[in-house]
Amino acid sequence: SFVLLDILSQLRERAPVSFSLHAIHLDQNQPGFPVEILRQYLERTGLPFDIIDEDTYSIVKRVIPEGKTMCGLCSRLRRGILYRYAGEHRMTRIALGHHGDDMMETLFLNMFHGGQLKSMPPKLRSDDGNHVVIRPLAYCREKDIARYAALRGYPIIPCNLCGSQEHLQRKAIKNMLCEWERSHPGRIASIFRSLSHVAPSQLSDRALFDFDALDQNDAHSSLQWLPEGKVRSEHAEDAKDDEQFTPRQYIGN
Repeated sequence: SFVLLDILSQLRERAPVSFSLHAIHLDQNQPGFPVEILRQYLERTGLPFDIIDEDTYSIVKRVIPEGKTMCGLCSRLRRGILYRYAGEHRMTRIALGHHGDDMMETLFLNMFHGGQLKSMPPKLRSDDGNHVVIRPLAYCREKDIARYAALRGYPIIPCNLCGSQEHLQRKAIKNMLCEWERSHPGRIASIFRSLSHVAPSQLSDRALFDFDALDQNDAHSSLQWLPEGKVRSEHAEDAKDDEQFTPRQYIGN
């Protein structure tokens, strides 16, 4: 979030479009959280900001059994509060600090534990249609963001809820991806690239592809649904884990 605010603040000075920034922090009343450190940092930026006081910590601790993952409920509560605040203040975009590694971890979390092939998009409209969420760091690697944060000297404050749970499903996924990166350089970039190269006709979701409409007498009918330019790539069988991709496809490869 620090990196996101910093980059958007710099971008605003030379962007071809005009936009304003308003920083928001949600104080969830976690014991020992040094909110004044954050307040002092935000004051130094010179940007308008608000610190919203909402005791979601007590709700999460009361509802989630001991030893169970708290991130899901905590995230939903935070999102609801942000949506409400954005609506009350007529804000047109909600910018979140998720990065490319978050997107890949979410992809595998949904596959392994939810039976769904989905991740988190760089841009989305909320279910109620009232809010647009953007993730400007979606194509950045976590390691590059961490390096930038260290150079800038941000007052990084760990989350007492997330950091205290050593066996989180997300942490297990992160460890898996790190091991893949060590043993198969380039694999992570390839996985990330797949998020924007989806071939519905090669999956099994009838909501995305009308399999019943295929003409069995036409050998090419299965290709008519594919976007132009994806016919060759989706049938390629020689993809390699060590294939390298350009920074435009995934910054920090």
